[in-house]
Amino acid sequence: MSSRPTLPPPPPPVEIRTWPDRETMLADRALILCALVRMHLGPGRLGVLVMWAGLAAFGWLLVGSGLVMFEQASADFFSGIAGLLTLVLGAGALIPAVVLVSLHIARDREIRALLVEWGALDRDPERDRELRLPGMSLVWLLLSFALAAGGLALCVIGPASARPGDDTYGMVALIMGLGMVAWLTGLIGAAKALAHRRWVLRVLAAPAPLDAPAQARR
Repeated sequence: MSSRPTLPPPPPPVEIRTWPDRETMLADRALILCALVRMHLGPGRLGVLVMWAGLAAFGWLLVGSGLVMFEQASADFFSGIAGLLTLVLGAGALIPAVVLVSLHIARDREIRALLVEWGALDRDPERDRELRLPGMSLVWLLLSFALAAGGLALCVIGPASARPGDDTYGMVALIMGLGMVAWLTGLIGAAKALAHRRWVLRVLAAPAPLDAPAQARR
């Protein structure tokens, strides 16, 4: 796997904070929050999620094609061999994609926890304005909605349009699997965009802690 940026540590406890003044603490807070927001909602993260979803779709395409070949194996022995090989290749692409997406979700959970902890230190309206990213959030939400809607349509249209005797179970599973990959990818992307918006409203737009300046000087 490619190397990923190391996550920053959480804010130090109050009793061991060594910031000389509030302005220094706010500068460190802004620097870390900016890095965390890029890790969570940056364009690169969108590209990575789409890439992994594409790998999962490719893997399921091979798996579904293998199932179709297996259904034809009764009439053609070589179709069974080809179907087995295709299934193995599909699993080789699908399983790593599922693992990578799971790691992606787990890392996002850690990033969101750090965003809440660092954001709760104090309020800095001027610097916090750059962290809201309304345009990027909208891009995530619209693309995710398009993926989820397209995937749901495939999941519904595939079985509904199947004709007994003409369309095999493997073909229906292939279409529904591709739709499920798109639908789940859209849900993940939409959840990220909504989580960022909720963080902006609950953390950045919330009143500052009353003892934040005093804590920063400790």
